[in-house]
Amino acid sequence: MKKNNKKMIIFIICIILLIFLWWLFKVAKHYPKEINLEAPINYFGVTFSTKFAKELNLSWQDLYLETLNDLDIKNIRLPIYWDEVEKQAGVYDYSIYDYIIEEGEKRGVNFVINVGYRLPRWPECHFPTWTNNVSQIKRDEKLLDYIAQTVDRYKENSSVKYWQVENEPYLGSFGVCPKLDEEILKKEVSLLKNLDKRPIIISASGELSTWKKERRLGDILGITMYRVVHNSNFGFIRYPFGFKHYVYKSRLFNIKTDDIMIMELQAEPWVSKGKMSEMNQEEIDKSLSVKQFKGNLQTAINTKFKNVYLWGLEWWYLQKEMGNEAYWEVAKEIFKK
Repeated sequence: MKKNNKKMIIFIICIILLIFLWWLFKVAKHYPKEINLEAPINYFGVTFSTKFAKELNLSWQDLYLETLNDLDIKNIRLPIYWDEVEKQAGVYDYSIYDYIIEEGEKRGVNFVINVGYRLPRWPECHFPTWTNNVSQIKRDEKLLDYIAQTVDRYKENSSVKYWQVENEPYLGSFGVCPKLDEEILKKEVSLLKNLDKRPIIISASGELSTWKKERRLGDILGITMYRVVHNSNFGFIRYPFGFKHYVYKSRLFNIKTDDIMIMELQAEPWVSKGKMSEMNQEEIDKSLSVKQFKGNLQTAINTKFKNVYLWGLEWWYLQKEMGNEAYWEVAKEIFKK
């Protein structure tokens, strides 16, 4: 009888634990206690991707000008895609990026220029197609040539404040990418340091990385911050930790607050199936309701890290074009302050 009682107690405890975990990761919102979106002037920025704008069937020029003129954004991370500037081996065309930087400079924008083969937006790694026909050694040499060309082109621009080398280079679990060759990454960083003295950002997953390797390589640590993600086995998952998780992690590795930037704050919905452009509001709300958007912003503000770059500009604009201006208006609120 006692043995049966013990089994029953263990069973009940397991059920309670499962219910608690379900609530913790699936139900509880984990918003900050107070959401006021008060931040220092020019604290926020965005990542601007010409590629993603095209993927959403948007005019990247119209989007960019609206970003500058209506949102009045002053900080932009700009990935300069290798496969866009060197479509033919040895033939470089920077006209798109010249335009972006020139228009930004007219309005006092500061840029983080992101170079490398692994850059923001799917498939993460952006090799020119002609590199498929060359050896690995030759491709690495050409990668360094493209970085050198890019840095030489823009290092005289005072609006360029930082260089970012690659994007989450140690996150091998995501993207259609070859296995990281750490020696090539180190060569990229060394080359850039020899060409220019501006600070170098190396980015890491805020949730899935220890940050140690990235911190050693760069002057500034860039991290991601995601609050609601999707898993093929468990569906949507809400991270139960708040801003203190990131702050304690920085202290654990003795990284000063001013040496960390949130380079990718979740500000667009997570696509579990289909296309982002086809999501209805019910699907959007699973990972990025307007309240979740504000909660993400406040979580980032509460860390007091150096700057925060939002991930989702192109999608806000698409929503605005489709008649849903709520996300664009939230963005306008924080950038106009």
